[in-house]
Amino acid sequence: MFDLRDLYQQVIVDHSKSPRNFGQLDDCNHQADGYNPLCGDKLHIYLRINDENIIEDVSFEGEGCAISVASASLMTDALKGKSVSESQAIFEQFQHMATADLAEAPDEAVLGKLAVLAGVREFPSRIKCATLCWHTLQAAVKDSETPAKTE
Repeated sequence: MFDLRDLYQQVIVDHSKSPRNFGQLDDCNHQADGYNPLCGDKLHIYLRINDENIIEDVSFEGEGCAISVASASLMTDALKGKSVSESQAIFEQFQHMATADLAEAPDEAVLGKLAVLAGVREFPSRIKCATLCWHTLQAAVKDSETPAKTE
């Protein structure tokens, strides 16, 4: 019988082995570093936000566990063309999903493919891996000099 978890795992493996939007964004106007001291994940987020506060492009570089890389890859795909305020709403929904009760279904209407990461809530130490890119995104929007951390 087909198991939805298998599909979720396939998506995570695909995005971790072949991350989308990976590499430096030369014409970015916002950027920030992120670091997860617990497992050593390190990310650098690049953003190009236009005058209307729309994320025209976003990419990342770094290294980390499969969850961290897949989450950053899925996040960058989801945010292109969204406003900064929409990205904040998606971040809040993602954070809620990652920490919600196991029985609560993720809001796929808001999260789209990001919902595949709902399984991290079964492994509390992995929540920080999945959310590092989001905290780093917040730092990039604010042009923070201090690296984002999940500790």
